[in-house]
Amino acid sequence: MSNKDELLTVAQVLDELGGVSVRTFYRWREIGRAPQGFKLPNGEIRIYRSEFTLWLESLREAA
Repeated sequence: MSNKDELLTVAQVLDELGGVSVRTFYRWREIGRAPQGFKLPNGEIRIYRSEFTLWLESLREAA
């Protein structure tokens, strides 16, 4: 992760996934299948672009 790694919102991640619902994303988080992220003090979740990319690559390897 570089110093300029972009922080993505859940909405941005869902947009890039093209059609995954908010409910599905949070279910994936519950069962440990979502990309690594962290919760801000206000409760919102952010995901580093690099973590999202690694997660996508891991899905391709598993397919």
